[in-house]
Amino acid sequence: MLSKLLLPVDFSDRVRGPARYARALAHRFHAAITLLHVLPPPHYEFGAMEIGGPMLAELYATRTSHLRQQLDAFLAEELEDERLERLVLEGDPARKIVQHAHENKFDLIVMPTHGYGRFRRFILGSITAKVLHDSDVPVFTGVHLEEGPSAAEVQFRHIVCALDLGAHSCDVLRWAARFRAEYGARLTIVHATSALDPELLETFDPDWRMQYEIEAREEIERLQDRLQAEADVLVEPGEAATVVCETARERKADLLVIGRSASEGVLGRLRGQAYSIIRQSPCPVISI
Repeated sequence: MLSKLLLPVDFSDRVRGPARYARALAHRFHAAITLLHVLPPPHYEFGAMEIGGPMLAELYATRTSHLRQQLDAFLAEELEDERLERLVLEGDPARKIVQHAHENKFDLIVMPTHGYGRFRRFILGSITAKVLHDSDVPVFTGVHLEEGPSAAEVQFRHIVCALDLGAHSCDVLRWAARFRAEYGARLTIVHATSALDPELLETFDPDWRMQYEIEAREEIERLQDRLQAEADVLVEPGEAATVVCETARERKADLLVIGRSASEGVLGRLRGQAYSIIRQSPCPVISI
């Protein structure tokens, strides 16, 4: 299921937690890991410094050489004995991460959200946000990744899969079901129904919510039958991010799986909720 993992690094301590998760996944799936550092163009590195062309080129070359040496030693303890490639590329970081993952057919990108301090649940780093928006490769992230356990202690015992029942839902559930099967985990499917303004309820059939829930459960059952995906099913009213994250919290989930598409952004009712889900989730999130 996973044979190539991409781990973008910026040499901060926030990367050490994701590295431990990457190592745990690499062990389980016998996967190779690529550590990627993207060096911004010279005008990002040196700004408006009044330096001539040759001198700027020399400074940039020295900087690149230093980073390659730094990368060779980075995360040596966390990724000891792993199949590793260490790579430095030049360009816009988010764009290069997405491009390299796509062109080299990686199965998963593992990266932190780069949230900060007490406000981290409200912050999603700009590079991570761009990768989530543009990448056609699944992304493993979360605000608590930097606090992750050691690789030996990483476990996936309960997985929650959020479905919006849009066109991408089959792919999302297939991914979650395969991951569940690999780990022998418990799987819960959650779908959030719309929370209508009370003033609008009078215009709807009193039984509309019950009928909607029945139809949603039937559609989920069809997906389960198609994929042979055994799971508990929850259909709950409310705002998607709240319902999904509360379900993950109540079920003590080790992993949350949601849908995402490079061409359509985050699909259906999760379109405007994905970043909020990632920021609020009590566990790592894989967006497909």
